Amino acid sequence: MKVTFLGTGTSQGVPVIGCGCEVCQSLDYRDKRLRTSVLIETNGKSLVIDTGPDFRQQMLREHVQRLDAVVFTHEHKDHVAGLDDVRAFNFLHKMDMPVFGHRHVLDRLKVEYYYVFDGDRYPGVPQLELIEINDKPFQAAGITITPLPVRHLRMPVFGFRIHDFSYITDANFIPDETYDLLRGTKVLVLNALQKEKHVSHFNLEEAVQIAQKVGAAQTYLTHASHHLGRHLEIERSLPAGIALAYDSLRITL
Repeated sequence: MKVTFLGTGTSQGVPVIGCGCEVCQSLDYRDKRLRTSVLIETNGKSLVIDTGPDFRQQMLREHVQRLDAVVFTHEHKDHVAGLDDVRAFNFLHKMDMPVFGHRHVLDRLKVEYYYVFDGDRYPGVPQLELIEINDKPFQAAGITITPLPVRHLRMPVFGFRIHDFSYITDANFIPDETYDLLRGTKVLVLNALQKEKHVSHFNLEEAVQIAQKVGAAQTYLTHASHHLGRHLEIERSLPAGIALAYDSLRITL
């Protein structure tokens, strides 16, 4: 299984253009963070977890020629705003795009993308097949996925485990039952928004503590805002087995 980090950043805390902050001025390509998403490829099939506003740019950058499914963690705009651009894959594959999400996510998509679900649809709109999931394992493009329920302040959010890879973004609380589901995972991806405490995201210290509790062989931190700082400086501060992910990072499990 191959995992590509399409984006490891967030809209939150992004300064105005030309602000001159150290992250904006950095020449390190690892500091250029698009909105958070990952591409999973296994057994000739591929899926993305979340389609943020940068989805089209990410697909073009990574030269993605096939996409078999979209899986959503939650309905916030920075995770769903690029869904319209799956129409390119409708054209390529001559099929509706299977879209997996909790009921409250799918309900929101029907509002955000009302023109897709109108009775008299305009030619060329995305062709979507909405598939409701709950906290039970499910199959997407033949890939078995186990939901990992977490909380994003008061919002329920799903992380996902695929084989030995576990992915959690936009969370500030993990219940005991989800820690049980994480047991034995080899690679953990976890959000770390900034160094300071935050109301709805893990900060850097909290993310490191959770990573050490889970005990995966390797943890990658994602969903990093500009407030977290430059990649190189954060990397130097992290314990062994924990790293800051960056856009276009590829790992193989």
